[in-house]
Amino acid sequence: MTGLHLTADLGAVDAALPAMTQADALRALCVAAVREAGLQPVGELFHSFPTAPGASAAGVTGMVLLAESHLAVHTWPEFGRVTLDVFVCNHSADNSGRAQRLLAGLLSAFAPGESLLQRLQRGALRD
Repeated sequence: MTGLHLTADLGAVDAALPAMTQADALRALCVAAVREAGLQPVGELFHSFPTAPGASAAGVTGMVLLAESHLAVHTWPEFGRVTLDVFVCNHSADNSGRAQRLLAGLLSAFAPGESLLQRLQRGALRD
C-alpha cells in the first residue's frame, strides 16, 4: 500500500491559542481542517492533560481517524510546541494533495515561529 506520511515539529507557537490547551478547540480545528482538505473522518479522540502543580497550562493530544488513514496532534503549551502527523493511503486514489492541504491548514492555524517538516513516501514493499 502506497501513501504519504507528513510530519511537522512546530516551535514558537502561541500558548494562548485555545487549541493548545482545550480538547474541544483542538478537535474543532482538526475536524474542520480534515474536511477542508477533502478527507473523510471516521472517528476521533481528544484528551486534555491535567495541569501540573506550578504549571500555567497543560497540553492536548488528539487523533482523527480517516478513511484514508490518520491525523495525530500533540501540543505542549508550556514549551510553545506542537507535533503533527498526517498519513494518507493511496489505495483507490492519490490523496497526497489532500494530505498536503491538511498540513498546510494546520500550519496556518498554529502559525509557528519555526517548523521542521518531513515527508516520507510509504509502501516500498512489493507484492
